[in-house]
Amino acid sequence: MGILRHRRFRRQELQSTNDDAEDDYDEDGDGDDDDDDDSATTPAGAGLPLTTTENQFEKAKAIGKDVIEKVPMPPWATIILVIIVLLALCTCIACCIRRTCRKLWKKKGVKGGKGIDLQAVKTFGLLKEKVQPDIEELTPNMEDNEDADSKKSEAPNLGKLEYSLDYDFQKQELKVEVIQAQELPAMDMSGTSDPYVKVYVLPDKKKKFETKVYRKTLNPIFNETFIFKNLAYGEIGGKTLVFAVYDFDRFSRHDQIGEVQIPLNTVDLGKVIREIKDLSPPPGDKEAENKLGDICFSLRYVPTAGKLTITILEAKNLKKMDVGGLSDPYVKLSLMMNGKRLKKKKTSIKKCTLNPYYNESFTFEVPFEQIQKVQLVVTVVDYDRIGTSEPIGKVVLGCNATGTELRHWSDMLASPRRPIAQWHSLKDPEDGKPS
Repeated sequence: MGILRHRRFRRQELQSTNDDAEDDYDEDGDGDDDDDDDSATTPAGAGLPLTTTENQFEKAKAIGKDVIEKVPMPPWATIILVIIVLLALCTCIACCIRRTCRKLWKKKGVKGGKGIDLQAVKTFGLLKEKVQPDIEELTPNMEDNEDADSKKSEAPNLGKLEYSLDYDFQKQELKVEVIQAQELPAMDMSGTSDPYVKVYVLPDKKKKFETKVYRKTLNPIFNETFIFKNLAYGEIGGKTLVFAVYDFDRFSRHDQIGEVQIPLNTVDLGKVIREIKDLSPPPGDKEAENKLGDICFSLRYVPTAGKLTITILEAKNLKKMDVGGLSDPYVKLSLMMNGKRLKKKKTSIKKCTLNPYYNESFTFEVPFEQIQKVQLVVTVVDYDRIGTSEPIGKVVLGCNATGTELRHWSDMLASPRRPIAQWHSLKDPEDGKPS
């Protein structure tokens, strides 16, 4: 309301001043004719430019005053206008600077790309003979390097194994001690391994021993002793003692790290021998030919109910038993105690396959007092409709077992009511009969 009253008051004042100005102009109209005549008689170039510019400036000034008086602006609006003008000026200046800088950068880039020193290229061509040796000098060196590389590739570093041998002539027994392994390669993703050692004698390979599995280490200390009985001194010269180091894996095939083979005819059995030898690469193909296959199953024991549950999951890479290169496998389970079979069960037969899948569960009643006395024998058998069924391989579990079998049984007892699954390599069905 105050602004409206102010505008009305200003309009009334403007009207009154305009009326007074018109009256004054009418009164002075006659007297100005003489002045006009006088000014007309003045020369054309005397003061004309000065009077015209002054008149224009005065007119512009008067118009500006009239606009300001007619349209009054508050102080904050004036400040905003000034800021907008300054921002516009700064933007224009920044754009100009940017354009000039771009032009300068383009020029510098073009100048830098032009420079190719031909003289330097010529000098490089002249120095080529000094830098590059002759072919005659290169050939022997290259051959030496190739020989060194081939030696390195032939003998990779697989670690070392320390062992001791002691032969008893009276008892005809060979006592073998696996002491320790050193600097084994990492086989797991975590940068470690779970090593264990198999010990057996070639060529019969009937009796096998295994050490315990040592978790997440590359330098395991075993200190385990095994005795091979009934090795006559006259026959021992044709046999070879083998230490095979493996990496344990619960859910897949155990990878062989390396091995040490000791022909017993090269060893002085008259004294105790203690040696450290480098591991050599595993034979691979030969072992694959002799391999019987792998089987995966889970064990679960409930102490309160006295129930042992085994679930046969699957088998893979079974030995070919039929003429067509396949097998008809099934799994037979036998619960043994003191050499006597208490109960037996078997799975269904899978026709014409070397990689059968079962997923069949079986339960045995075993009281807690007897769980440490029983043995569970898992045998994979090739079914034959006409003749007798032939066993492919077996796994013996129990507190008297060794190696991975003992580990699986111990894990089952340590985790009651929980199924523990693990892969096992099948062994010769004639070896290690339960007692």
